[in-house]
Amino acid sequence: MYIPPHFQEIDPHEIRAVIETAPLACVVAQTTEGLVANHIPMLSAPDGTLIGHVALANDMHRLVADGQEVLAIFRAADAYVSPNFYPSKPEHHRHVPTWNYQVVHVYGTIAFRHDEQAKRAVVGLLTRTHERRLNGAGAWRMADAPADYMTQMLGSIVAFRIEVTRVLAKSKLSQNREERDYSGAVAGIRASGHEDVASAMERRLRK
Repeated sequence: MYIPPHFQEIDPHEIRAVIETAPLACVVAQTTEGLVANHIPMLSAPDGTLIGHVALANDMHRLVADGQEVLAIFRAADAYVSPNFYPSKPEHHRHVPTWNYQVVHVYGTIAFRHDEQAKRAVVGLLTRTHERRLNGAGAWRMADAPADYMTQMLGSIVAFRIEVTRVLAKSKLSQNREERDYSGAVAGIRASGHEDVASAMERRLRK
């Protein structure tokens, strides 16, 4: 990934926030059939690995060998930036359109697990995390489903863990603009309906 120094994201809290708020990662791997990409909800486990699961019918776990390097791409909100957002535009017109976004690339080695214990652990952690965020005390639990049905569902997936080897992160949020144009970009992006990007830009002002 091309990362100019002024767009490189090194704040671990910001990197973690991207992974947590944009958990549907694109997992890319090289195989004998060429590059494959799958869109998979994942999260960071307490031990620092990334965890998730794929359908048993998905050839990913047959095409990608245990221990092979994969790339997981987490992309947060993005927004078009119009030159009209910049107060300095009428003065010299030396602006062109661009795009603001945050993205995290996580590289690591993958290992698939077919045993029920591993699959229960992965599904349990994923559902507990997302259900509590969405439904609070009314969160759905695996125990809510009939035991035989849950066993059947677990039999149709394959769990995996990715041991992280390196992380590259980019926050392209108009850091290369002068203060008045930066503020203008925040206002313009918010007015265009991209509150998440505008808020991410404002967080940088408070650092």
